[in-house]
Amino acid sequence: MLTCVIRYQIDPTKKAQFETYAQNWGQAIPRCGADLIGYFAPHEGSSTLAYGIYNIESLAAYEAYRQRLMGDPLGQENYAFAQREKFLLREDRTFLKLASAPHGDRP
Repeated sequence: MLTCVIRYQIDPTKKAQFETYAQNWGQAIPRCGADLIGYFAPHEGSSTLAYGIYNIESLAAYEAYRQRLMGDPLGQENYAFAQREKFLLREDRTFLKLASAPHGDRP
């Protein structure tokens, strides 16, 4: 299992647009085959950093998922929305694997 962490730099004056974008992905991503953990918008501290996090089985599964997402009507609409509204200033995608498991019990 891999975890994809997308780090966004967003226009701080367009936080509402990012939240709409995040809500749309909340529908499209699970439908297209990834296990969405969530999208996170700025709240305290930085007003420009946001994240999208989901799990995917493998890089091969990621490629198939991306193809489904590109063909999904809401996915297509969301890509166009981001291009039109220009609230995403930068997007970095990293794939991580869990290294701390198994986790211990809390006292």
